[in-house]
Amino acid sequence: MYRRQIEQIKKDLEKKMVFLVGPRQVGKTWLAKQVSKDYDHPVYLNYDSAEDRNIIKHESWPEKTDLLILDELHKMKGWKNYLKGVFDTRRSELKILVTGSARLNTFRQSGDSLVGRFFLHRLLPFSISEIKESKTYAGKIDRFLERGGFPEPFLAETVEDADRWRQQYSEGLIRTDVLDFEKIHNYQAMRMVLDLLRQKVGSPVSFASIANDVQISPVTVKKYIGIFESLYIVFRVSPYSKNIARSILKEPKLYFFDTGLVMGDAGAKYENFIAISLLKHSLGKTDATGKEYLLQYIRTKDGRETDFVMVEDGHIARLVEAKVSDATLSKNLLYFTDMLDRKGIQVVKELKREQTKGNIEIVRAENFLKELFL
Repeated sequence: MYRRQIEQIKKDLEKKMVFLVGPRQVGKTWLAKQVSKDYDHPVYLNYDSAEDRNIIKHESWPEKTDLLILDELHKMKGWKNYLKGVFDTRRSELKILVTGSARLNTFRQSGDSLVGRFFLHRLLPFSISEIKESKTYAGKIDRFLERGGFPEPFLAETVEDADRWRQQYSEGLIRTDVLDFEKIHNYQAMRMVLDLLRQKVGSPVSFASIANDVQISPVTVKKYIGIFESLYIVFRVSPYSKNIARSILKEPKLYFFDTGLVMGDAGAKYENFIAISLLKHSLGKTDATGKEYLLQYIRTKDGRETDFVMVEDGHIARLVEAKVSDATLSKNLLYFTDMLDRKGIQVVKELKREQTKGNIEIVRAENFLKELFL
């Protein structure tokens, strides 16, 4: 299935290296190989393969290679300096595409040897905006809520096939990816933290509360969640606080890249789907334009909350409230739009009639999601 970022990636390869990162099994390798069809002599090398690893270490790919795809290279010790050397001494005809299932910002902290040498693209699960013309989508938002947006379960013939994929996927994330990423001495505790997060989608997360439930320290909980974020299992939506009174609650909310992992009612799954759709929009615009687009939320200590705040270059663009079926204007959304003098949008899954009330639009979810950037 077509991925919309492919054209921008092709253009960026003509200027610099491209880093393509995102969750495991989201389609990075497939997209990289689609890009390679435009080249005469592409080479794909995966650092997890012993044979490919030897080629990488000795830089022994064919001289005529015009596109070099390096997968999971971040697992190589000293990979940044290695890649800097390859890029700086390459033939001008050689383009380099690096893919991986861990966040690049995890590695930015250890030096800046690659600054100015790459463009970043983050590939996330399918969204309505991306596949709205596809026959597979066919106007059914429930397919995303039931299966999530990862290619294999989304395109699977049956729900059972999608569930079997997810069972293997979630188990593999912990046993393989996490343990590869960092040595973990208490696997069971980490598993418990992940399961608790699956039940807390849409609510501010207290590290201390989770630590008490699992009987580990808050520092360890924070470490585990940081690993989940680095490996694209969960993502954080932080509170917006600029120009807001100190009564703003500071705890983050956490959502899953795979909506199918959410354990909760229809409202929790729907809010997670809206969150990942808005995140994909924000990251896509950031990667394509270089401007900063953020996804945040507002919640006061007295319980007033708006689900999401779309921030562009430090300023609120829109406040967003997610509702499964409630067409009644959200009092909290009205409160914050009036206080901040910003536009709001109430995104409703099941809605008979769209309407506008002052600064707030009440719209069908599908119509809103189709118009996002990605």
